[in-house]
Amino acid sequence: MPGDSEKLHPSSLPKETTAAALTGLSGVTFLTEPGKVFGANDRVRVAICGLRGQGFYHVEEYAQIPNVEIAAFCDPDENILSGRLADIARMGLPQPQTYTDVRKLLEDKSIDCVSIATPNHWHSLIGIWACQAGKDVYVEKPCSHNWWDSHQLVRAARKYNRLVQHGVNMRSSDCIGEAVQKLREGVIGDVYMARGLCYNWRDTIGRTPVEPVPAGVNYDLWTGPAPLKPFMRNRFHYNWHWLWDFGNGDIGNQGIHELDVARWGLGVAFPHRVSAMGGHFLFDDDQETPNTLNCAWEFDLPDGKRKLLEFEVRHWITNHEADLRTPGFGLEIPGFLGRPRPGRPERLFTGGTVGDIFYGSKGYMATTDAGPLQTYRIRLGEEQEFGPTATHGSGNCWANFIDCVRSRKRENLQSPIEEGHITATLVHLANASYRLGRTLKFDPATEQVVGDAEATRLLRGTYREPFVVPEEV
Repeated sequence: MPGDSEKLHPSSLPKETTAAALTGLSGVTFLTEPGKVFGANDRVRVAICGLRGQGFYHVEEYAQIPNVEIAAFCDPDENILSGRLADIARMGLPQPQTYTDVRKLLEDKSIDCVSIATPNHWHSLIGIWACQAGKDVYVEKPCSHNWWDSHQLVRAARKYNRLVQHGVNMRSSDCIGEAVQKLREGVIGDVYMARGLCYNWRDTIGRTPVEPVPAGVNYDLWTGPAPLKPFMRNRFHYNWHWLWDFGNGDIGNQGIHELDVARWGLGVAFPHRVSAMGGHFLFDDDQETPNTLNCAWEFDLPDGKRKLLEFEVRHWITNHEADLRTPGFGLEIPGFLGRPRPGRPERLFTGGTVGDIFYGSKGYMATTDAGPLQTYRIRLGEEQEFGPTATHGSGNCWANFIDCVRSRKRENLQSPIEEGHITATLVHLANASYRLGRTLKFDPATEQVVGDAEATRLLRGTYREPFVVPEEV
């Protein structure tokens, strides 16, 4: 159920792309061609890049979609690849082709789509290369490691007439879509502010020493566009989220889901001002990104009004604002286990504080958008009387992506890359403000920070040859 913000940045794309050979950034020659027209019984062949964590969710989702073949795996860690091949065998699925270098995978003209679940610093570059190779793209959140990444991915999607879906599943949620529609209809009056909350219990990552690269790992390929530094465990699987070379902290990890819903509900696009402060509290460890962060973005509207979007990341003991806890406002789910405690190794999961609160002239709405259920609740008037409430299961952005690959109807993508780029830019602006210790002014028309060369450099990013996001896609 699209909101007003979907109309802010329409894609003006050609109906087809003339076949043309061009040299990819890696020196590999790709061939772009018009989008394949799929019949109802034609198989869509998908390659999945990045298999360790979220990537296996991709495997499970595509495996349930009729006439979709998981045709290839790509991961620079051969240990992960061999484990996933065993998983595929247990699932009774055909064995996919395997690659450690995505550039080799993209030479396979039989692959229709590339689904990206690598670390963040690889997201946009693989997406751009895939567009150049004539393949549609599903890219995990955040779609970029810096502003320039997804700015260029948007350009590549337009130039090569590719379908690119951003992996924020709440855009496919009937419940959250219904909540946004009620905001548009004025259920809480004039909506002037949204507050996003991202509390997940994040313990210390400790400190890890430099050590030899594990057997079976192509660390040069894993590092890709980032600076090549000596191997240590905290620069590798999962904990890369908390290092600036690879990740964007929890605002770009869990938080981008809530930030995207908050922006969607407000009906805004790029901000005019952003300010963020916080820090890395309680622990002495290898983490570089903040584990506690407070952000605010201001939006100047054409009618002279302003809207405000606030966001908070927390990592430890907390309250639950608006009784907002996940999943489902404190609903306990048997078998869904939370963080073990001393003397109680297993417990029912009652969630952190993950979701959004929208404030209007007539009341407020709270939404949860994490876990297996989505919920919204409305309170109205000074007495905070209960308004409409609803709870539904998750949507499916993978299924929506495949439907659009078949139909070639870009307008039916529920989370198009243009929207993903805007939300990711909010993440990058907040992180830049935090790192520089000052408020940033932003020009939405040019997508440029105003009068701040240091912030501009942070948003632009740096790359290690030959893994470079190009000036011209």
